[in-house]
Amino acid sequence: MSVLLDHPTSLVAYRPNKPTAMVVVADPRVRSTVTRHLWALGVRDVIEASSVAEARPRVSNPRDICVAEVHLPDGSGLTLLSETRAAGWPNGLALSAADDIGAVRNALAGGVKGYVVTGTRNSMGMTTRPGAAAIGAAAARLHRRPHGAPGHPGGQRELSGREVEVLRLVAEGQSNKAIGVSMGLSALTVKSHLARIARKLGTGDRAGMVAVALRTGIIH
Repeated sequence: MSVLLDHPTSLVAYRPNKPTAMVVVADPRVRSTVTRHLWALGVRDVIEASSVAEARPRVSNPRDICVAEVHLPDGSGLTLLSETRAAGWPNGLALSAADDIGAVRNALAGGVKGYVVTGTRNSMGMTTRPGAAAIGAAAARLHRRPHGAPGHPGGQRELSGREVEVLRLVAEGQSNKAIGVSMGLSALTVKSHLARIARKLGTGDRAGMVAVALRTGIIH
């Protein structure tokens, strides 16, 4: 699972009696399951859409959260999330089947507050959580964060200088082998560094590590 968080606002800060959401996902099964997770979090008014065209007419009526798939049949979910943010929607979460660091950077630039990778295995060979459950966890973190909390996962520990360097090279898109060559390390040692970074940052895929590191200023 890959999650990045932005400002310390909660899902219920804007309409405490009836938080609202829109879910924009092409697959009806995933869309329905994400909706059920939001309902479990206390969101009591959820509208669903399967495409940018279907969702766009609703952007002018802000809700508390928009969950959008990055790659929709007729366009970019990140563009849609940028539009919702500009229209006054306080929270946006992006879903992607790919561990795509470039998409994470685009999401950050667009003001997205959560990014969830939904693939079955990530680029480190670790198994990720199912997308619908992951989005529920991401939304719950936004829901729980107290006002004034720092923009990084709870319990995050400081990285060593070498771990920061490994993470910087990951953000440049380098493979474990290339990072090892650059730093004079074996690929196995690089993998060990990544495992420690994952534990410290609270996310086990490359896109998630980069997202948290960029958001919290560990790398630039």
